[in-house]
Amino acid sequence: MIIISILILIVAIALPSINSNISSLLYIRIASIIFIYAGVLSLNALYIQSIGSGIGLYNGLFQVTLISQFFDIIIVLIGSLILVAWPLMNNNTSNLVEKDSTIILGNVISINNYPREYSLIVLLSTLGASLLISSSDLISLYLSIELQSFGVYILASLYRNSENAISAGLKYFLLGGLSSCLILLGAGLIYTFTGLTNFESIYNIIAVLENNYIFQGLSLGLILIFIGFLFKISAAPLHNWAPDVYDESPSIVTIWLTIMPKISILIFLLDIQTEIGLIENILPNYSLINEWNTIGTGSVVSLIKTLLLISSLLSLIIGTIVGLAQSKIKRLLAYSTISHIGFILLALAINTEQSVESLLFYIFQYSITNLNSFLIIIALGLIIHKEVGNKDNFKLEQAKGSENDINYISELKGQFFANPLLSISLSICLFSMAGVPPLIGFFSKQFVLYSALQNGYYFISIVAIVVSVISASYYLNIIKVLNTNSSKNLDSIIINKETEELNISNYHSFLISTLTISILIFILKPYIILNSTTLLSLSLYNF
Repeated sequence: MIIISILILIVAIALPSINSNISSLLYIRIASIIFIYAGVLSLNALYIQSIGSGIGLYNGLFQVTLISQFFDIIIVLIGSLILVAWPLMNNNTSNLVEKDSTIILGNVISINNYPREYSLIVLLSTLGASLLISSSDLISLYLSIELQSFGVYILASLYRNSENAISAGLKYFLLGGLSSCLILLGAGLIYTFTGLTNFESIYNIIAVLENNYIFQGLSLGLILIFIGFLFKISAAPLHNWAPDVYDESPSIVTIWLTIMPKISILIFLLDIQTEIGLIENILPNYSLINEWNTIGTGSVVSLIKTLLLISSLLSLIIGTIVGLAQSKIKRLLAYSTISHIGFILLALAINTEQSVESLLFYIFQYSITNLNSFLIIIALGLIIHKEVGNKDNFKLEQAKGSENDINYISELKGQFFANPLLSISLSICLFSMAGVPPLIGFFSKQFVLYSALQNGYYFISIVAIVVSVISASYYLNIIKVLNTNSSKNLDSIIINKETEELNISNYHSFLISTLTISILIFILKPYIILNSTTLLSLSLYNF
């Protein structure tokens, strides 16, 4: 569905007669409808009875399972929500811009008029993410991650007139290329030592081979693949690129970078980690397994678990401590994301039914909380700066994408008095990130910590609790800035009353309201999400 839609949009953009008559807003709406329809198709596939054990596609290149279909729905739904929030301003904002009748309609940029290629690149990146979740072969793995990554590289540098955006795109491309090289090297080592590319065959050979030399090659290959993916999700100590890229990219691009790539990669790592853990549990049942095999397989499991635990510990500490010194809002949220990745990797390393359930729940709440936070920040930036409304001759060729972005936390000063509803919604999201009960973020951290304590990971659990308390300080600092009155407050309130047409769109308002309510009242109806994550975790362990 998405592939066919991409081909049609490419033809539409390439033909001048069609492209000149279709606005960028229409392309965005079409992409949103495509995402919704793809999600409905994925939801309908859940009723296939044989999907529980997995369905192989394209000669084993892809394996469709319950968990891959579920997160396929999540990915396309979030993609649709990001796109459907546009335009951020009401349609009558365009009237403020087009005061000069000599301005060509197609060249005037309001917040509605982002480059047409944005929706196409978003579709390509989402297609890569969807394919990565279902990948069951080294070939499909690499092609999927590159399809997703190249789309994100282009998004980061989409605005060619912005030096910051170009710098972010180049950093992301060069360092992302390095991580892709590590993944390719790991895949090459596995193929060299086994002659296989299909994951199922590789899992089988791990369980029955008697040559420790081959296990050493497999271990090294798997570790390199995991390191490459940890690089891509900005897990410490491979995180240095993330704050720079997030801060220099326009917010409308950053919202995509912080959510979409991480979901697909984490679910893919979960699938590999679960399969290897199952092999470890099955090994004692084989009578022909000798000592070499047990040592080799044990080394694979223990090395990957150690790698994930070290990365989790460093992510928790670095994401919290370094985040305390940040004065820019997007850099702070980047370090906040690194800290959340630490909790997710902790659940991934434990690799039990309970920890997998907590991991799936954490990914879900992280996605909706982060999405809502960035939507609110984008809306506040639009209301605060109003750059588009102040420039009559602002043209698409001059766009930097960050004209209305909020860069520093201090820019939010006193916004509670000027925009109380948006400020309250942002405060709820920040409280949820900090893990304040009874918000959804508290329960996600509680589930991860409970599973860690149940399995004897006391030290890292204590560290996670301590850093959660410390991280609450920089979330509270943002809330403090929001509620601090300033001399400019009255002026901004007067401006808002005089220019009511600068309000954000109904789509954007409805989306923020819905996500905020879901974060706020999760405790009243938690079983819908919890039952889903429980069933998904059980399906991984073939119960």
